[in-house]
Formats: sequence, C-alpha cells, structure tokens
Amino acid sequence: MKKRILITGAAGFLGSHLSDRFIKEGYHVIGMDNLITGALKNIEHLFPLKEFEFYHHDVSRFVYVPGELDYILHFASPASPIDYLKMPIQTLKVGSLGTHNLLGLAKSKGARMLIASTSEVYGDPDVHPQNEDYWGHVNPVGPRGVYDEAKRFQEAITMAYHTFHNLETRIVRIFNTYGPRMRLYDGRALPAFMGQALRGEDITVFGDGSQTRSFCYVDDLIEGIYRLLLSDYSSPVNVGNPNEITIKQFAEEIIALTGTNQKIVYKPLPTDDPKQRQPDITRAKSILGWEPKVDRAEGLKITYDYFKNLPEFKK
Repeated sequence: MKKRILITGAAGFLGSHLSDRFIKEGYHVIGMDNLITGALKNIEHLFPLKEFEFYHHDVSRFVYVPGELDYILHFASPASPIDYLKMPIQTLKVGSLGTHNLLGLAKSKGARMLIASTSEVYGDPDVHPQNEDYWGHVNPVGPRGVYDEAKRFQEAITMAYHTFHNLETRIVRIFNTYGPRMRLYDGRALPAFMGQALRGEDITVFGDGSQTRSFCYVDDLIEGIYRLLLSDYSSPVNVGNPNEITIKQFAEEIIALTGTNQKIVYKPLPTDDPKQRQPDITRAKSILGWEPKVDRAEGLKITYDYFKNLPEFKK
C-alpha cells in the first residue's frame, strides 16, 4: 500500500512542487486548496495520475479526508504581502482555525503533521543571522502582523498538540524561496523585478535597497522539507539559503540576467519591513544533513526562463 499524504495549499507555488516530489517518491497525494491564491495550472499535469486526487476546500472549515492518512503537510496560506494585506482575516483564519482543524485530523488519523512556518516569525530581527532559538521582534498590530502572528500561533498550537497529545509534528521555518510557478504579481522582490524587466519597466526598490534577503531555490527547499518530515525532530528548523544579498544588489543581478537597461527607482520602505534576513542553518545541517546546492545564478536563470515563456511575454 502506498503511504497517503495530504498537502494543503497544493495548487500553490510550494504545494505543487511538494506534490510532484511525493508522487515521485511513491506516495499517494491528496491535494487540497481553496484556490484564493493557488492556481490549478500548477497541478493540472497531476490530474491524470491515479496517485493524485484533489479537493477544492478551505481548511479553515472542518476538514474530512476518507481512509487512512500517514502524513499531513500544511502549506495553505496567503504568503506574499500583497495577498495577506488584501486578505487579512483569511490569513489569520488559515493559520489558526485551519491549523487547529488539521491537527485534529492528524490526531484522529494517527498521522504525522508538518507545518510551513516562516522566517517572518523573527520579524525585523535584532539577531543576525537568525537561529531557531531567537524569539523574534514582531509588531502584532502592524500591517504584517496578520501573517507574522498567524504563523507564530501556528507554531504554538502545533507544539501544544505535540506535548499534550503526543502528536508527531514537524515545524519548518521557510526563508525566501524562488523558482518556477511563482506568481508574477505577488509583490515579492524576485517576481516583481523579473516582471518589470520583461515589461521594460524600471525596477522598483523599496527603501534605499540596503535591506538584505537570502534566496533559496525551490528544489533545495523541497529537499529540506522532505528530510525534515521523515526525521524524528520536532522543534523548529530553518530551511533557506544563507547566502545574503542586498535588495539593490539583487535588482542589479536581475537587470544583468535579463539583459535590459532599466533604471532602479526607489520608493518608501513599507511599515515593519525587515532590514535583514539570513538563516542560520546549523540545525538543518546537523540534524538533516541538508544544505542548499543550487547556486543563485543557476536558479535565477531557470526562473527567468520560466517567466519569459509565460503567455503574456511570448511573442
């Protein structure tokens, strides 16, 4: 019998890549998504497979899946600033009610559950690079609080189910990730920069561009998540690429990659935007034997090829 895994947010960027990976590994994948940010085109290649089934459902409501279930990956949530600022209540509900519903399902099925947390639990950090023992510097009532606090609550209730109900749980803290199937208009730096370059627009950098990010290619991230799920480690683990770069330098890399001559224009920094973001991956290295393999230049080229072949850019 194939092991059965439920992946929420399956039609999203990461959820679709996870669905691909677990089918490749011989699992039966049950995808679930309410499609408010996910897109069926990300998983349409899986519909003919008998190893895949899909439920159009909002996990903030009661979740039922018939039959046995071995694992749950909870990746349902708006994840970009444009989305969670437009849908603040849904973001809070999927992180709280949705996580509670899925933990209850995991408990009833005897399934192991992994939640997708985020580097945003660290807020605008006072510690650099960020390690898992750092508790964060978060404004709970600022515009980003709906996402940051949803994820912090998600971690708390997951750990409560682990300690009180002895449920097998895993927590991955995901840092900036990129690759094919990212949404072009989700507001994050990489798709925004590439989209502007492909449209011949100037590149918009918020603030003076000195803020830093660390970009991890999606295949590396999926490998880290896969290893964490199958490990016996229940505390949070950072998964990301520690190669840090300023946003200004990153914009210059995109201009060079795309061969365009756009200027960089500067706009005010959004409220509570973190100044630094770099993962300490010591724990992932020691516990999972994991570290990123894909060089940023290689990953950016693959991603750019994906974007430039989207229908709106093909001539």
